[in-house]
Amino acid sequence: MLDPVLAAYGLPADTAVTPHGSGLINRTWLLRHGKDKYILQRINQDVFSTPALIAQNIERVGSYLAAHYPEATFPCPVATTNGDTLVNAGPNGFFRLFPFIEGSVTIDVVEKPELAYEAAKQFGAFTRMMDGFPVAQLHDTLPHFHDLALRYRAFHEALTNGLPDRIAKAASLIAYLGSQEHLVTRYQQILANPGFQLRVTHHDTKISNVLFDRAGKGICVIDLDTVMAGYFISDVGDMLRTYLCPVTEEEKDTSLIGIRLEYFEAIVRGYLEEMAGILTADEKKAFVYAGEFMVYMQALRFITDYLLGDPYYGSRYEGHNYVRALNQATLLQRFSAQSPTLRNIAAKVLASA
Repeated sequence: MLDPVLAAYGLPADTAVTPHGSGLINRTWLLRHGKDKYILQRINQDVFSTPALIAQNIERVGSYLAAHYPEATFPCPVATTNGDTLVNAGPNGFFRLFPFIEGSVTIDVVEKPELAYEAAKQFGAFTRMMDGFPVAQLHDTLPHFHDLALRYRAFHEALTNGLPDRIAKAASLIAYLGSQEHLVTRYQQILANPGFQLRVTHHDTKISNVLFDRAGKGICVIDLDTVMAGYFISDVGDMLRTYLCPVTEEEKDTSLIGIRLEYFEAIVRGYLEEMAGILTADEKKAFVYAGEFMVYMQALRFITDYLLGDPYYGSRYEGHNYVRALNQATLLQRFSAQSPTLRNIAAKVLASA
């Protein structure tokens, strides 16, 4: 399958190819040829239906950074022998190649606040460096990806069109999620508020999308497939959703779900070290809402998928998406319960930024 792809990049068929990373969307390999190392990815067209738009976004971001921040580390795609950055391998899909950054590592679990700080700093630096870029030039590679109002409407449609037995089983969870509609109202207010600005936003800020050196210092952000115009609450919110809890969204034991306050402070501090001079006054007040926004949206997505028979996320066991939805609803409850403390932490960090 990969021989024609390797040939397109001028790499011989005997190039060493090994699976790499833990990403769930695109398939990834590490290539070795002599002293050269590369990262090869096949784009998942079930998720990203138009790979050419992703390639154009990455090229535009890379060109802007090269012109304005030449010292920044940015893994630009490797061109084929024909000068393209995307290989169409017909039925085998679309591929792209990146240089491997020597000494870099990825991390799947945030085990200490210092890592949360470094990751937040890298995502903040990315948006800061792109601040002068005209966001209208970016394609929406996943239209309405973080549109909370749309996710809420889909949730209500699933209450009408979903599987009756699942709707009955999830009644108490459905009632709780329905009671949080005020978070949708706040989102709609943000859309209408000129104090919240569309920026170049990563939209997928899990810890594995940051490259670290072996000492745990951040190098750069990676996996830019979801880079689009968006609001800062998407990036900060996704970090809060995935870094604050000591267990993942797959955890069945809800007693283990909690909020690590020192990780919240680390995220806010790292992000603001880069973005304090960029964010507006209204945006700076929304760090706690950012977490509520993303956790609630993910809970809605999981419960909607469960009610409709698991068409999007799939299910490894009966009730898998119900477990995920309950997990995220519990995280939202625990986060909201801590909101006064979280606001105080954010205010103190802002005062010192």
